Amino acid sequence: MKRRSSEITGDRAGDNWIERTAARTMLRAVRFSDADFEKPLIALAVPYTNGTPCNDHIRELGDLLQAEIEAAGGKAIIFGTPVVSDGISMGTEAMKYSLVSREVIADAIELMTEGYRVDAVLTLCGCDKTIPAALMPIARNNLIGLTLYGGSILPGRHQGEELNIVSAFEGIGAHAAGKIDDQQLHAIECNSCPGAGSCGGMYTANTMAAAIEAMGMSLPGSSSNMAVDTDNRISADKRADAARSAVALIGLLKSGRSARDIMTRRAFENGLTVAWALGGSTNAVLHLLALAKEADVELSLADIAEITKKVPLLGNFKPFGRYLMNDLHRIGGVPLVMKLLLDAGYLHGDCLTVSGQTIAENLADVPGLPTGQEIIYPADAPYAPAGKHIRILHGNLAAEGCVLKQSGKNLSTSSGPARVFEREEEALAAILGGKIIPGDVIVIRYEGPKGGPGMREMLAPSAALMGAGLGNSVALITDGRFSGGTHGIMIGHVAPEAQVGGLLALVEEGDRVEINLETEQLNLLVDAAEIVRRRSNWQAPELRYQRGVLAKYARLVSSASQGAVTS
Repeated sequence: MKRRSSEITGDRAGDNWIERTAARTMLRAVRFSDADFEKPLIALAVPYTNGTPCNDHIRELGDLLQAEIEAAGGKAIIFGTPVVSDGISMGTEAMKYSLVSREVIADAIELMTEGYRVDAVLTLCGCDKTIPAALMPIARNNLIGLTLYGGSILPGRHQGEELNIVSAFEGIGAHAAGKIDDQQLHAIECNSCPGAGSCGGMYTANTMAAAIEAMGMSLPGSSSNMAVDTDNRISADKRADAARSAVALIGLLKSGRSARDIMTRRAFENGLTVAWALGGSTNAVLHLLALAKEADVELSLADIAEITKKVPLLGNFKPFGRYLMNDLHRIGGVPLVMKLLLDAGYLHGDCLTVSGQTIAENLADVPGLPTGQEIIYPADAPYAPAGKHIRILHGNLAAEGCVLKQSGKNLSTSSGPARVFEREEEALAAILGGKIIPGDVIVIRYEGPKGGPGMREMLAPSAALMGAGLGNSVALITDGRFSGGTHGIMIGHVAPEAQVGGLLALVEEGDRVEINLETEQLNLLVDAAEIVRRRSNWQAPELRYQRGVLAKYARLVSSASQGAVTS
């Protein structure tokens, strides 16, 4: 077992035991013993905050994991990371820090794993950006490690209806449209989130947790086990996940198997396949591109487009469908879905996983699809055929590409007049003020990775459209992102973004914008000479932040088409 930590701890097996007396002296002050210096040193990243239900239980889960690591023969150094709640920051300037936090969390974990020269790392994750961030530094430095998802929230209930966080956002739109009153909106607010855990639909957190399980970097079943039970205590399944993860990590150490042995190109194809089969979030495009870059795996939007064309939509999940993650958990969880896909030839069964076994070996004893349910559909009779969920479009408005979430809907080529907004708030005010009509194409620009900066999610305006009954008749196009809870006619990640001179910057009010699904293009229907004239008069606006983390991010971040990474 290779020991990096001996550089710090100076254990008797190492060459510098005498020289590292000072380091051992400090570690003794934090309860290390002679025996501990002989053990592998494990970094345990715990992104805890009581500022969001997604991560409210993570500190307790971290304590459980620390005990399990030490029971399995390791010695844990436990530390926290930042957490920005998408649900709380949504629709405000605070949301600009959400995607930025992915980079900051990943860098923070790298600082701790390299600063302490640990032998392996186990990272917890909960809220959206903590999930890719928990894996990025493991891939970046090819560490021995794995990640454990904190689990999904149980649904809220009111008047016999299941609720979740998106119910609140759509309730705002319904209230503005006069469809519900103040008391009904308040009841939705009070009952949508009953306890700890990440948002319950096939939104970004559950999408990424499932994708990472499919990639082999977390244990089978861990992505679909609930965070807490009905008494808001850590669930028995999640406690078992903690024990299994600690044992698996020590197994990885003994085998010497590191992240890039598992995170291969075929593993990424497995992750994308499961994400799209479940009806996952557009954010998976951004995060899996970022993870591929960290793992030194070649993956492009064109590659993702090829996979999306082949994968049928099996999951009937919110925001576009009926069910939540707890429903999938009840019938067999993500392993059930992976077994269906493997048997139908959609997954690479020979890919290695952190369990020490291959995907096929992990799934060998998983039961088949239960009858009498409509949560997961069979591969030969899917919820929607292949190519009907995520679409990658190009065209003159998106020369580098953009992402459309179709979610099984029967969309057709369409065009409409552009309604142009420079910020998310302006668009939301227009929607809530009744100024948007069927057939409009809302354009929200200067919300990209650099222009925002931070590529905010447009859940507030998209949910307002749904609540106002405009979700099927108004398209929304942006160089920003969309929440996993978004549905409707939504096109995001438009690249190049407006801030760097993408054509989105030159769209004017009333211009015709075409969404062509036959050619998979997004086009501005304006004469080429007029575009040249407009470009000659355009200047990039001054970046909105000149100091601090957002200014640093804007200077460093890459295009959304490359994952919006800073490394």
